[in-house]
Amino acid sequence: MCPLSVTHEAVDRIDGKVAADLLRTIADIALVLDAKGSIIDCSVGSEALSREICDDLRGRAWLDTVSQDSRPRVEAILREAEPHWAHEWRQVGHLGRQGKEIPIQYRAIRVGKRGQILAIGRELQAVASLQQQLVDAQQALERDYWRFRQMETRYRLLFQSVSEAVLIVDAGLRRVVEANPAAALVLGDTATHIVGRPFPEGFEPESSRAIETLLANVLSSGRVDSVSVQRLADGGELVVSATLLRQDDAPLFVVRLCPLPTDPAAAVLPDNDAKLLKVVAAAPDSILITDSEGRILAANRAFLNQVELASEHLLRGQSLDRWLGRAGIDLNVLISTLRQHGTLRLFKTTLRGQYGTTTEVEISGAAVEHGDRPCFGFFIRDVGRRLSGDPSAGGLPVWVAQFTDRVGSAPLKDLVRESTDLIERLCIEAALKLTNGNRASAAELLGLSRQSLYVKLARYGIGGEVTEAD
Repeated sequence: MCPLSVTHEAVDRIDGKVAADLLRTIADIALVLDAKGSIIDCSVGSEALSREICDDLRGRAWLDTVSQDSRPRVEAILREAEPHWAHEWRQVGHLGRQGKEIPIQYRAIRVGKRGQILAIGRELQAVASLQQQLVDAQQALERDYWRFRQMETRYRLLFQSVSEAVLIVDAGLRRVVEANPAAALVLGDTATHIVGRPFPEGFEPESSRAIETLLANVLSSGRVDSVSVQRLADGGELVVSATLLRQDDAPLFVVRLCPLPTDPAAAVLPDNDAKLLKVVAAAPDSILITDSEGRILAANRAFLNQVELASEHLLRGQSLDRWLGRAGIDLNVLISTLRQHGTLRLFKTTLRGQYGTTTEVEISGAAVEHGDRPCFGFFIRDVGRRLSGDPSAGGLPVWVAQFTDRVGSAPLKDLVRESTDLIERLCIEAALKLTNGNRASAAELLGLSRQSLYVKLARYGIGGEVTEAD
């Protein structure tokens, strides 16, 4: 590439005004200095830079207009100034109006017969802003990197220390990607040997097909599912559940292996007790046991069918309130009644399934002392399709017929007020009946404050007088 050359004859024909305009065009700032480094004249090419640089530069030493650490560079520029562009660009920090340091890079050339120096500069604020953004982005990346490293460390520690057997399986290749020590213990091998092996492996043929079907269903639907299988080695039963996980658009399975405990005490149970347990497990009505807070400890197959779940281990530890119709109310009424009276009969509510279906049910229960930790047993019966024995079911209720017979003999507003009072009284009596006379639970069931319920009880003469304890 040939360097740009301009003849002296062409330059001689350029007057001072044209030269000044040329400098304003090619440079952001131009300084004309005398031989001692004082500013004779200056020209700023942009309005933004002109607002930031002081106007009173003329007559001042160039060294006084720059920051302290830029002075050696200014001295070097003045010292190296020659009648031709000899030195490289040097960055100088100009002092702005408010003490702000403005980065500008300069080159200088000696012109004229009196040793005058022309210094032209390019503003570096845009470059400095980009550099600062780059530094900020780099720091953000560093912070994200270390945060991800810490998250990965916590995940690794949790994955290795959790007592539940967990496998990470590639959904496409059906091979184990990761396995924790608990999984190695369940499968009878080491974690390093399990990684890379196909899954399922080491199960009965029917169990392997069941696991394949489970994984295919989870991959297509994305829902958590489980299946009971048997191992080849010892014939032990496992509950295999799978969850779909996506990482970098690649599907993975999180597979949990839960061994079914074999209770040696079951073998020495009396014959009648063993039969009773089998009857409870096969009962058509739902039977479940919860702790004192309502968390499920065990349930029979009928309850699993009602709440639309495949395995009992998906219930354990869950609150019964999750499936009751009036969340936050029904369970409180059930538990408070059992704690107070020890038994509960025919509490009407609804039961919600995992996929949104609802069923009208009646709940009975009993409190059982188990060491120092009491537990509750619940018996849930589906009454949604029960035939009504009420002879008035085919027509209007009796009390409605009584009101309709009075049409014409009393104003409508009186009939409406009387019917409202009657309905309100019936609802209060039903709530007290459901809660076995517990007024606090009845108020919660009706969505009233205790004071409002007490006022209505006194108004209708229900339940006797309100005591100071109430």
